[in-house]
Amino acid sequence: MTVRIANCSGFLGDRRTGPREMLEGGPVDYLTGDWLAELTMSILAKQRSRDPEAGFPTSFVDQISDVLALCRERGVKIIANAGGVNPGGCAAAVAAAAAERGVEVRIAVVDGDDVVDRVEALQADGWAAEHLDTGRPFAETGLTPAVVNVYLGAWGIVEALRAGADVVITGRVSDASPIVAAAAAHHGWTPADLDQIAGGVVAGHLIECSAQVTGGNYSFFDEIERPEHPGFPIAEIEADGSCVITKHAGTGGAVTRESVIAQLLYEINGPDYANPDVLARFDRLEVEQAGPDRVRVSGAFGEVVPASLKAGIVADHGWSAEMSVLITGDRRRAKADYCLRQLWAEFPRGRESFDDVVVNLIGEEVDNPATLDQGTSILRIAVADADHALVNRFPRALVEILLGGFPGMALTSPPSRARQRQLFWPTLLDARLVPERVTFEGRTWLVERTAEAAPAEQIPLPVVGTGAATRGDDDNYASSVEHSELVSVPLGRIAGSRSGDKGGNATVGIWALTDEAYAFLTDWWTHEKVAGLLPPEEYSGLRLWAIPSLRALGVTVTGWLGLGTASNVALDTQAKGLGEFLRARHVQVPQAVLDSIDPR
Repeated sequence: MTVRIANCSGFLGDRRTGPREMLEGGPVDYLTGDWLAELTMSILAKQRSRDPEAGFPTSFVDQISDVLALCRERGVKIIANAGGVNPGGCAAAVAAAAAERGVEVRIAVVDGDDVVDRVEALQADGWAAEHLDTGRPFAETGLTPAVVNVYLGAWGIVEALRAGADVVITGRVSDASPIVAAAAAHHGWTPADLDQIAGGVVAGHLIECSAQVTGGNYSFFDEIERPEHPGFPIAEIEADGSCVITKHAGTGGAVTRESVIAQLLYEINGPDYANPDVLARFDRLEVEQAGPDRVRVSGAFGEVVPASLKAGIVADHGWSAEMSVLITGDRRRAKADYCLRQLWAEFPRGRESFDDVVVNLIGEEVDNPATLDQGTSILRIAVADADHALVNRFPRALVEILLGGFPGMALTSPPSRARQRQLFWPTLLDARLVPERVTFEGRTWLVERTAEAAPAEQIPLPVVGTGAATRGDDDNYASSVEHSELVSVPLGRIAGSRSGDKGGNATVGIWALTDEAYAFLTDWWTHEKVAGLLPPEEYSGLRLWAIPSLRALGVTVTGWLGLGTASNVALDTQAKGLGEFLRARHVQVPQAVLDSIDPR
């Protein structure tokens, strides 16, 4: 029997009315949500350091307490990672809110993910906490961890549900785990059901970012006829792990084959998607429009249960500040240079006084501007350093040169203060060293983790840049391309994109709009060509990948975001716009490929 899982939050700042919208919009069996991110964990840890009772999103308590009675009335169970770094405190707050409203609710807590107090012992036993990309041991940074959370899986949640919990509150779990757990509890899956779990991971990956799968962050946004108030997504998951992604009738946004493919490509490193409970493979995914706002996804398979779990270390890493200056009229570049010359003169070693400096001049100069907007650019300056006093001096220095600056100089805001800069350090930890716990109705027990499940059929990963996916068997097609005129067009003319962050890396996935476009791009998508698309920023390397069944290609740009979002002082700290930047870049495309694409 199908289980309907509704996701009502994709991050801490998502729409507050999400839970009530999902419950009042139509029938659902489970209500899930994601309230955590890398940066959120460090913020919550600081709150806990000031107040031992804090460390979880209080907004979640308000949102959920508002619908607890409705959930109990309809038999809807709630699963949320909103425990942050204090799941027990969050559960107590929800329980108090429920009692205040006269609602009887059984609450379970799943934790064990927080290992910050065990770091020294783990290191003494040989854990080097090597960075996932560089292999560098964390100890070499000389920093002290503020947060160390391991990404747990679904089975602690499943045990809590099977024990009778109405609400399950967790600490750090993988983004897909609440959805996987709901499906596993409903269908009776076991840890050995790798293909079904992989399907649950796909469904979870699709809906955990809320409206991103219902038309949000979508390349062809002008195709969304009702963009106002996009509906939150629902995954209807079958016993075999396949699912239909949909939303409540009458809500905004849209669920289309391409909006689903876009989200499938979000923040992945290729067709092998690591999750605590399974290494899910996306190679044979099939995505089909099954009706208005209904898209069926099938074909996921599970390869193995990973023996290690991802852990995220967050550590204080100096200070940063940024300010923006308005530059109006002609010679804006010269005015920006004048401003910077004056600013750096206020520091002993000029620009070199800071560990990190990023300068952006935003807005091209327009000849004979008709409006003030056309005639104005923004000079953004961001600095970072270990010296708190030095960083705090930077905003004041910019203010002090204001009246002696270039003509028309103005600031967009009052001087800011230095803010704590943090790095995010992704690493792995042996799963056997992580004591996942369930606490429910006065009893606490450990969750037994099975990492010996028999691996499913293994197939090689697709090869990229060799023409493996071209239509060489179609002589007419091959001939038409070979003799077709090359036309310079934006990459976005033949493909959509979705990009984001993974620690210090940027991920970009693109999907071709036709078979012909995919055949062309598969040959074109090489390290040299992709590097030529990227803006001239520093990065460590490129990892290219492909998912032929989705006509998709992708790249992970290692080191693009430095030491992670919380440390980065660039303009786009999460690489959210990188995919759209690549779509704006021009490539030489055969006319025959362009002829295969409907006008958009």
